[in-house]
Amino acid sequence: MNFFSTADPIRFRLSLVSLAVAASLSSMADAQSSSPTAVAPVVVTATRVASDPLNLPMAVSSIDADAITESQLQVNISESMQRVPGVNAQNRNNYAQDVQLSIRGFGARASFGVRGVKLLTDGIPASQPDGQGQVSHFSLGSADRIEVLRGPFSALYGNASGGVVQIFTEPGATPNTVSATVAAGTNDTLRVGLKANGRSGAVGYVAQVDRFDTDGPRPHSAATRIGANAKLDIKLGERTQLTVLGNSVNLPEAQDPLGLTLAEFTANPKQVNAGALQFNTRKDVEQTQGGAKLTHQISNTQSAEITFYTGERAVRQFQSIPVATQAAATQPGGVIDFDRSYYGIDARFTQSGDWGAIVAGVSTDKLNENRRGYQNFLGTGAAQQLGVLGALRRDEKNRLQSDDFFVQGNWKFSASGSLHAGVRSSRVKLVSDDKYIVTGNGNDSGSVNYSSTLPSIGASFRVLPSLSLYASAGRGVETPTLNELSYRPPGSTPSTGLNFALQPAKSDSVEIGAKWRGSGVSAELSLFDTKTKNEIVVISNSGGRSSFGNAGRTSRRGVELSARTQLASALSWELAATSLEARYRDRFLTCGAPPCTTPAVVVASGNRIPGVPERSLWTELKWSHPSGLYAAAEIKYQGQIFANDTNTESSDAVTLLGARIGINRQFDKLKVGAFLRGDNLGGKVYAGTVIVNEANRRYFEPAAGRTWLAGVNASMAW
Repeated sequence: MNFFSTADPIRFRLSLVSLAVAASLSSMADAQSSSPTAVAPVVVTATRVASDPLNLPMAVSSIDADAITESQLQVNISESMQRVPGVNAQNRNNYAQDVQLSIRGFGARASFGVRGVKLLTDGIPASQPDGQGQVSHFSLGSADRIEVLRGPFSALYGNASGGVVQIFTEPGATPNTVSATVAAGTNDTLRVGLKANGRSGAVGYVAQVDRFDTDGPRPHSAATRIGANAKLDIKLGERTQLTVLGNSVNLPEAQDPLGLTLAEFTANPKQVNAGALQFNTRKDVEQTQGGAKLTHQISNTQSAEITFYTGERAVRQFQSIPVATQAAATQPGGVIDFDRSYYGIDARFTQSGDWGAIVAGVSTDKLNENRRGYQNFLGTGAAQQLGVLGALRRDEKNRLQSDDFFVQGNWKFSASGSLHAGVRSSRVKLVSDDKYIVTGNGNDSGSVNYSSTLPSIGASFRVLPSLSLYASAGRGVETPTLNELSYRPPGSTPSTGLNFALQPAKSDSVEIGAKWRGSGVSAELSLFDTKTKNEIVVISNSGGRSSFGNAGRTSRRGVELSARTQLASALSWELAATSLEARYRDRFLTCGAPPCTTPAVVVASGNRIPGVPERSLWTELKWSHPSGLYAAAEIKYQGQIFANDTNTESSDAVTLLGARIGINRQFDKLKVGAFLRGDNLGGKVYAGTVIVNEANRRYFEPAAGRTWLAGVNASMAW
């Protein structure tokens, strides 16, 4: 890895100093603390078997239930993800577009949903076979933990695994409890949740329902979201367990205020784009899915597991495409309307022993989609209606399938060292059957197949009882999504059909790191370097259609540091810091303002990849009292973020202050709590997120100003 540019040695030494400080604090704690040592954390996302992260040659973090729920709204995954270095998770304050999420720069270009990051909920994929996914159905109120895997080994989860985020529902347990939460705050925000958790004999259960409403920080940004999540754990015998899962989310209407140009943002960041009001831009979503997992312990050293899932998702989104733009026969209209059915199966076998463990498995995931496009108007002249469902302009059936085989394992070659390795063979097939064929718009049907072999290897050494060092390397792949394949660039021959010239992006990653865990102190330092070939970028915008191409080589390299320490019996401190340099290594051509049919704008070698902050930091100081009273203050820094490939526009760096105070009390079988939190206490005006390469230069999504949130919760056990 070449980390040694002019500033890199400084960053490297600062990171090592930070780790040394944490180590010194740990030594002091070992010598002075009389409190019992905390139970070692366990993660499963990294190796698919329960493992101590201190022994793993990879960057993997676990966010526990307290961090997810305490003094939180429990609506957006971004609320707690700031605790993980290398992760950029931002609330867009736009529930028509979901949270913006990237890991080490992967996924930053996604204009909606989540792209380039593998998402799972209780082992069920929340990412489709082509790599596009969403987190709106993640049930935070019933979460046991969130695990985040970064670096080379994330490729063992297949296509578009620049990182892995998996949420686990809490298990059913005794005593049986029922709990209710209410949280309300700025912008008429309100969330009400109800949860039941318990166990009766061999059956454990948890069920969560909640409703969230907000008017949003800008006009035309109101949303309602209703969610439900349920899990049953059934012991079928001493060696066999069945887990049944169910999940649903419904957004009956989420208004979309759209982004703002720099001029609009500068003039009034609270305004809404005129097109959003003119066409009543909005999105409706319904999704229901379920699954079952059967685990059987064959012997003390062998186990087998099979998971099956199925679901349906329907989306209708009204955009602000001007009426005149929709005149061309090739224009797909201003309303996106699709319904999907999907299902999959994953089977794996595990062999373990004193020597280590090996896991082998196969998986297949399938998606069938009916996608339609409509004009967003009816009539002409004075009688014309805008923001309504108009004439059909697109009709196609799409099928996606991924078939994968993987094997991974670890060998404990000494008392202090272990070797980890794995390989995944991945095949992705996309088929599109065009049903809308009219004069001027030919048959866009077609299919494409991608296949890849993704190896990873790493080693970990316990050089001290509290300190481990590791190194790892691996290869990943990111195939084009169906949306990115839909349209050929202008000038192609033929001009219609799938963009077969678009190639997958392939990445080679290396990482070294150190992990420390002593009494009351934990710290982790990671240095990584990722080189990508055939980065996928927008190269043209014409008639409401975006065409994609391969930009050549890019690099992502950086340093991540996390630390947590118990400074005193009642005082704790936590830190997550990232320095990430993400750049294009090859010059390429892109388009300017639409309509653009011939890329002629130069993106220079060395330009920053948009959507990626070069520096970010989050830190929190928390005080806790035996009475149940607690208070915390936090600082968040987000560096400059470029909005486009040419690096001509960007959001400014910002430092934000937040604080919270609360109390939890136990009265026999009744537990009650209350909290008050404030965010952006300085009232900073800034762009919380940018819409990367937005065709009309409406890049900027204003963040909320100073906000307040208050909540109460109560649970009764029996």
